[in-house]
Amino acid sequence: MQIGVVFPQTEFGDDPGLIRDYAQAAEELGYSHILAYDHVLGAVHAGRQPPLTGPYTEETPFHEPLVLFGYLAGVTRTIGLMTGVLIVSQRQTALVAKQAAEVDLLSGGRLRLGIGTGWNYVEYDSLGMEFRKRGRMQEEQVEVLRRLWSEPVVDFSGRFHRIERAGIRPMRPGSIPIWFGGSSDAVLDRAARLGDGFVFSRLSSLATGGIQKIRERAAVAGRQLGDFGFEVQLPYAPGAEIWAQELERWREAGGSRASINTMGAGLRTPADHIDALRRYREVAAAFAGEPAS
Repeated sequence: MQIGVVFPQTEFGDDPGLIRDYAQAAEELGYSHILAYDHVLGAVHAGRQPPLTGPYTEETPFHEPLVLFGYLAGVTRTIGLMTGVLIVSQRQTALVAKQAAEVDLLSGGRLRLGIGTGWNYVEYDSLGMEFRKRGRMQEEQVEVLRRLWSEPVVDFSGRFHRIERAGIRPMRPGSIPIWFGGSSDAVLDRAARLGDGFVFSRLSSLATGGIQKIRERAAVAGRQLGDFGFEVQLPYAPGAEIWAQELERWREAGGSRASINTMGAGLRTPADHIDALRRYREVAAAFAGEPAS
């Protein structure tokens, strides 16, 4: 099992040197990847109709993940970079393709693009995108992204996109893996048909049952999943005994990757988050099949 870290950006601050130190510590400790969340805008919740029910507000800090990964590509050498998840349906698809290709190129092929549809309609409105059509938009985006990454000139006409004989340069060899995230049946179905993997936000019946649902829906669609991956985010707060139990439960369910999330664990400084990675590493190493550093 590959084990990575969730970049604790809502608690970490904005010092570039400390962000570098965190990424380099994760790499030196043997973690396989860094996963970063995405929100372009934080919104005031009060007085909204319909209500905003997500966990983040106008006071929650978020680094833009693809820009962040451009920086991390230059200060690390081997650790993978994953958006978990990029709210792709509120973004211009060709621009996402360009930015992702650039990150992947500069990092030497280390990017996995995790995508989702999100919950914050204020972001969609502010970015000029349609919240109610986000699922259908996402499905078409997957095709457009893959074509822009693999074809020097694309001619595409769909419901949401029109590209007339145009392409991105520089290109990168092959295609960037696209992983889905979310909780609806629709996104599980979309992942089964179109995805390279799925990332669950927590270990629950949705995650363990979701693996089977995706496998079943892929079979109905006539698709062989092959090396399709399943990742889950696990909280740091419960402690070492629970860490081991959750990793074992996830492995038994068929999970192939996990990421440890130190946010919400009462850690007060960036140094605390880095120390938490060291403490978790001993447990993580046993499940990754590697010696602890």
